Amino acid sequence: MLTTLILVPLVGAVLIAFLPAASARSIALGVAAGTLGLGVATAVLFDVGKGMQLTEQVSWIESFGVHYALGVDGLGLLMVLLTVVITPVVMLAGWHEGDESPRSYYAWMLALEALSLAVFCATDVFLFYVVFEATLIPAYFLIGGFGKEGRGAAAMKFLMFQLAGGLVLLASVIGLYVVSAQQGAPSYLLSDLEKLDISTEAGRWLFLGFFIAFAIKAPLFPVHTWLADTTEKATPGVSVMLVCVLDKIGTFGMLRFCLGIFPEASQWATPVVVTLAVISIIYGALVAIAQDDVLRLIGLTSLSHFGFITLGIFVFSTQGSSGAILYMVNHGIGTAALFLVAGYLIRRRGTTLISQMGGLEKATPILAGMTLIAGLATLGLPGLSPFVSEFLVLLAAFDYAWWVGIAAVTGIVLAAIYVLWMYQRIFTGPGHEPVVTGDAHGHGAPSGAGTKTKTATRTEVEVEVIPDATPREILAVAPLLVALVVFGFFPQPLLDISNPYAENLLRNQVGVQDDPPQVGDVEHSYASGEGH
Repeated sequence: MLTTLILVPLVGAVLIAFLPAASARSIALGVAAGTLGLGVATAVLFDVGKGMQLTEQVSWIESFGVHYALGVDGLGLLMVLLTVVITPVVMLAGWHEGDESPRSYYAWMLALEALSLAVFCATDVFLFYVVFEATLIPAYFLIGGFGKEGRGAAAMKFLMFQLAGGLVLLASVIGLYVVSAQQGAPSYLLSDLEKLDISTEAGRWLFLGFFIAFAIKAPLFPVHTWLADTTEKATPGVSVMLVCVLDKIGTFGMLRFCLGIFPEASQWATPVVVTLAVISIIYGALVAIAQDDVLRLIGLTSLSHFGFITLGIFVFSTQGSSGAILYMVNHGIGTAALFLVAGYLIRRRGTTLISQMGGLEKATPILAGMTLIAGLATLGLPGLSPFVSEFLVLLAAFDYAWWVGIAAVTGIVLAAIYVLWMYQRIFTGPGHEPVVTGDAHGHGAPSGAGTKTKTATRTEVEVEVIPDATPREILAVAPLLVALVVFGFFPQPLLDISNPYAENLLRNQVGVQDDPPQVGDVEHSYASGEGH
């Protein structure tokens, strides 16, 4: 099942590269929809709470203990579902983003989906490393080949940061081979590595290699500087794939490998990591407030959000870990909606600058409503799904240290500022003044945009009409907005998947056990005397 899930978009990418450009969009969307169907089938076959499932294992490089090994647990399943949902949404929403070269655009998009799925399913560290690095190929060409002026430099900066992280990770991957070989037969299987008796010093050095690579990928302060440049220059759809899917590999790796293989080293590094996470939360929010480019602003909000996710992981509680996993899903949904709606606005106004978009609320009420829902989700409004994950992370943060909890709350306050101010500058306030385009004698005047057409004495003012969201644009974003509301009021299906994984990781690998987050039958708990 998992091999098929990976191969369908990969084969689709190869086929599209050789098919007529006119059919590339439709075929790519069909392949992405088929992959979504396979992802749903995977979820149906998955038995919640039973650990790693749908496993596949074939010896690959026997002398080095390398296997082609796949499997999904609660964490992997949620990331797989996020990936297969986001990809067709991005294709439908950005229908004309790849107009310059549709075959290249959609082939690279499907290749990125396939490799991301392979990352989330890999249960062999060497296989994980190979596909981890391979994701950079389609990402680089999507950033550098599509977007606005300066995208080539942004793509190169992205690649340099990611390759640097990959080289550090490679050193630790080689180190794992040495350690496993010293204790018997070498093996890169996750199940074998979790049982290794790694010395304290070796474990800490190996942990650093993994963590640095994942901190760059996530991203986390201070190795985040590629993020804003990339989201500013890339197309909105490519930014969604990078921030909402590819960057999740960073926090996924922290849970899967840092805590799973190096629990002692992870606890040793916790004070520094928590401090970096808090800085990311506050710094990302503060810098986002100062942005005029809407895509750059949204990118920097993700720096703040990844700080929350990292914080939840490294406070070592089931509330924090489960909240972090839930946050990964909710951030992917909410930020994808925000990027895509921003793309709609950019195509209408011809600019990414917020200062040149004022007064659009009356002309585009549907777009304003979609932006408002996505923005309120970003700031963690109760009733929308990110609130649940933020609440769990905050509970864990206050339990870890009061100052950490207060700092994290500050990030939420700042989020309200950058979201509401962005909305105010784009949709409310005065719009652009009407500009005369000609008079009764045929004399010309400068052209511009406005909100209505009127006739003055011997002068006719022609005003640009800004269309509201089209049915296709609404259809693309609607599932994301519905998910934000549904999981805001009923997060239990996601928690049922994330909680067992978090409890098992902390209890069996890290050696930490606490009360799991209770979201469910509270009345029954009190009636049975279990409520506190």
